[in-house]
Amino acid sequence: MHIHLDALGGVAGDMFVAALLDAWPDLAGEVQANLRLAGLDADVHAEPVPHDDGVLTGHRFVVTKNGKTDGHAQAHDHPHDHDHGHGHHHNGHHPHADTHHGHHHHTHWRELRASLQASGLPEPVKQAAIGIFHELATAEAQVHGKELDAVAFHEVGNWDSIADIVAAATLIVGTGATGWSVGSLPLGRGWVETEHGRLPVPAPATTLLLRGFTFHDDGHPGERITPTGAAILRYLAPAPGIGASPRRLARSGIGFGTRRFQGMSNVLRVLALTDEDGRTEDRVGVIQFEIDDQSGEELAAALDRIRTDPAVIDVTQSLAIGKKGRMMAAIQVLTRPEAVAPVSALCFRQTTTLGLRSRIEARAILPRRAVTAEGGIRVKLAERPGGTTAKAEIDDAATADSQKQRAELRRAAEAQALQEKVKD
Repeated sequence: MHIHLDALGGVAGDMFVAALLDAWPDLAGEVQANLRLAGLDADVHAEPVPHDDGVLTGHRFVVTKNGKTDGHAQAHDHPHDHDHGHGHHHNGHHPHADTHHGHHHHTHWRELRASLQASGLPEPVKQAAIGIFHELATAEAQVHGKELDAVAFHEVGNWDSIADIVAAATLIVGTGATGWSVGSLPLGRGWVETEHGRLPVPAPATTLLLRGFTFHDDGHPGERITPTGAAILRYLAPAPGIGASPRRLARSGIGFGTRRFQGMSNVLRVLALTDEDGRTEDRVGVIQFEIDDQSGEELAAALDRIRTDPAVIDVTQSLAIGKKGRMMAAIQVLTRPEAVAPVSALCFRQTTTLGLRSRIEARAILPRRAVTAEGGIRVKLAERPGGTTAKAEIDDAATADSQKQRAELRRAAEAQALQEKVKD
């Protein structure tokens, strides 16, 4: 599955989530469940709400606490207002990162990262959420000249900031998309008020996150790409277009922001596309090197550390014979294409290798998505040329008393997932 983003009104965390939930309404329950697993208070509730601006229909993503939205989440109509009604971060470029305290409490990135890592979120969702926040923190560190772990998220909008990013991570994983693209982005104009004073649009951290993207000026003022929206785009590393290969439109969705533009709907549209044969093609970074002078225990720890990097897709290890007949470990790391350089540096830090090889390769991927069956067993559904297949996660059945019971639990979960697929 390939998802294309049309940023007519702009990109914000809540618009991104609303558009995907408009296309995949069945994932709304999973979003709410993951907000609980992320540690948000029980009185924080998020849901897609149908919306009609008189021209288009779609959804908004509304996050409330005790039945109320953030007091700053109001639509504004002047180019100097904070967020212009796109998302839940309405303060320029600093999302709040504390889920339990009031306005102007600061939480360091290292604390938020540790909280997410210790949460009960499914591992892929956890890594996606950490990856998005990591992009924000990296940009903030560069803007303010700080070490990454010294970055503090602040200003208002604490609980809805977390909700937007956890929801976005849930949908990035849940849709099973294997490729992303985005059209030209609206630049916006004017300025925003932040804790650091008045800043131009796009704000400095947002500008860093959007380096390399294509922009246009459509004449509408205000902050059109919010920091969360920019971090999501940077994390997804979308291509500039859908490519020349024929694709079939499978789904579409429209997510609304809260601001109203003169003569234009304030929406982000998503188009879910499949190749004619059901495959999706994208790019991946490949890093390879060999190790013959690091103990198995040390190498295992090093590879585990590399796997935790949000940009790393997979790490594999195989045995090989090197010079002088020495046994050695052949390592291959798959990473997001734009992250080859930092992941290569990570490999040098974690292992004893003195050199490595890297390249960008094309890959073809079958559409897949993750669902949760009864008993909390996750099942991966894959669309193969011969039909849909299901594979249950063995870890989710690990508490069974015997191999026979594990097999029965997995078969039941797979059958349920396939049955629900037929209903869809």
